[in-house]
Amino acid sequence: MKNTPEQFKRKSNISPLKEAIDQLLKTYQIKDKFEEKSLISSWEKLMGTPIAKRTSSLYIKDKKLFVTLTSAPLKQEMMMTRHKVMEIIVQEFGKDVVEEIIFL
Repeated sequence: MKNTPEQFKRKSNISPLKEAIDQLLKTYQIKDKFEEKSLISSWEKLMGTPIAKRTSSLYIKDKKLFVTLTSAPLKQEMMMTRHKVMEIIVQEFGKDVVEEIIFL
């Protein structure tokens, strides 16, 4: 059997894939951006197809979620139920992703 360099040997402390990815994101300091992009990409799943179809723009800046809606009645309804939308986001992604939602 050949001697293999230390870097190619299998490590005994195996961790689950989720923990390994979380550690990688923390190491490269991109965890926040990853979570923001995950939130934006799952908007339809979180809010449903009718709301997603009436959403023209969605972005996060300084922990504020900016949502541009094409329907004025829907915008009014979403502004009144802002706390409920925030609860859905916190339940799915945690408190650290966004702190405020602004409907445009």
